Amino acid sequence: MGNIKDQLAKIVSSEFVSDHAEEQYLYARDPGTMPPAKPDYVVMPGTTEEVAAVVKLANQNRIPVVPMGAGLVLSGLTRALKGGIILDMKRMNRILKVNEICRYVLVEAGTSQGTLQAYLKKHHPALKHSIPDAPPGATIGGNVLIHGSGHLSHMAGYHSDMLNGLEVVLPNGDITRIGSCALSSDWFARAPLPDLAGLFIGWAGTTGIVTRLAIKLYPRYKLNDVLVFVTDQPDTVPDILYRLSGVQVAEDITAWMMPKPAWAAGFQHINILFSANTKEELIWKRNLIRASVKPYIDRREAGFMAVPPPMKPRFLKAPSPDLARFADLKKGGGFEYVGGIMPPDRFPEAYRTGVEIAEKYQAAYSLGARMIGVNHSMMFFYAYAFNRADSADVERAQLALEETNQKTIEMGGIPWKAEEPAQKQIIQKMDPNMFSLMNRIRGLLDPNGIMNPGNWEVN
Repeated sequence: MGNIKDQLAKIVSSEFVSDHAEEQYLYARDPGTMPPAKPDYVVMPGTTEEVAAVVKLANQNRIPVVPMGAGLVLSGLTRALKGGIILDMKRMNRILKVNEICRYVLVEAGTSQGTLQAYLKKHHPALKHSIPDAPPGATIGGNVLIHGSGHLSHMAGYHSDMLNGLEVVLPNGDITRIGSCALSSDWFARAPLPDLAGLFIGWAGTTGIVTRLAIKLYPRYKLNDVLVFVTDQPDTVPDILYRLSGVQVAEDITAWMMPKPAWAAGFQHINILFSANTKEELIWKRNLIRASVKPYIDRREAGFMAVPPPMKPRFLKAPSPDLARFADLKKGGGFEYVGGIMPPDRFPEAYRTGVEIAEKYQAAYSLGARMIGVNHSMMFFYAYAFNRADSADVERAQLALEETNQKTIEMGGIPWKAEEPAQKQIIQKMDPNMFSLMNRIRGLLDPNGIMNPGNWEVN
C-alpha cells in the first residue's frame, strides 16, 4: 500500500488524508464496549465525486472501505475490522435545498442533526425534522441508515420511513440516485418506483456509501406541552401505551425507568409530548390524552405526575439531554446503548429482563422505550454506563450487552444497530434464505468485498 496515501491525497488533498498513529488510534474505537480495530488510512472527502474516486481506487486495490458519520453509533459499526480506509463524511455537511411547501430537505450525508435543527429554526421556523436523542453532532445520514427514531416517530415512524431519496456511491465507484430524484429535479418521494433504498438501509455500510439524502419535514407548532403518566405495574403498560397512542394527538411517546434518583425507582414513567398553534387546541389535545387513560386513574392504578412549569423545558428539550448525562455517570467515558426493536406488548418482559441483567452484572443502567408509529412497534433501549479504565467494569458491560441482545431475540425482538457479535446472534436466528439473499446481493454489488467487511458475516 506504499503509494496509496499519495493517490488518496491527489483525490482529496493531503490535509484530508492521514495514516498517523494518533488518527489511527482515535478512529479505531467508539465509546462502546467493542475492542479497537485500527484503520490504515483516514480520509475526509468533500464531494460525492471525491467519494467515488476513493472507492474506485479502493476497489481496484481491494482495500476495505468503512464509511463513518459522527462515530457515535456506540456499537462499533465504523471500526475498520479488516483495516483499510475509514471514510469520514463530516466535511460533507451542506444543506442543499429546503422545499417548504412540500416539506422536505436535501442534505449531504455528513450534515449533523444540530446543524439542520439550527438552520431550520433560523431560516424556516415553521418546519422541523424528527431529531433523535443523540448528541447534536450525530449525522442525518448515519441515523437514517440505521433505522433511527426520534421526537416525531410516534406520528411518522422510523427515520428511514421519512426518507424521500438517496444519492449513493456503489462499491465500484458508480454514482446513482434512488427515488423521485432518479428522474426529477425534486426529491419528494420514493414511490411509485421500485424501492431500491432498502439496499442501503440497515446494511452497516456494506453495500455502498450514501452521499446525499432527502428527508421529510413537519410543522413546528408554536406551543408545546408534556404530560407524564406513572405506574408501578409494568403489566399494564402495553394497554396504557395502546390507549395513549390511539388518540393520535401526541408527537412523541416515550417510557423511562431508572433506579436513581430514589423517587423514580420501581416506577414506569411515560412522557407524552404534544403541540398546537393555539391554547385552545393544546387544551383540547391534553384533555383527549387524559381521557384515554381515565380508567386507570379511576381505579387508582396509575396517574399523571405533577410537572411544574420550571421542570417542563427539560422534558420538552429535543434532543433530550438525559442520556448524555447518564453516559457521564461513571468515570472513564464508557457508554453502551442497546436497542431492541420489538412489539409493544413485550414491554413487561423487556423491562424485567433489563433490571435482572443489570443486577446480575452490577451494571449502572437506564431503561426506556420509544413508541414507533401508532403503537406499531417500539425501540426498547438498555443503557449501560461503565468505566473504560476499569477492565472488570468493561467486561461486565460486555457480558450485559451480549445477554441483552440474546434475550431481545428470545423475546421476539431484533437488536438495533447490532454490533458484530450481535449480528452473528441475529444470523443464527434469521431465516437462512434471507441471509442467503443478503449474501447474493452483496456479492452482486461488491464482488471484491471491500465495503465494511466483517459486518453481516458468519466468519
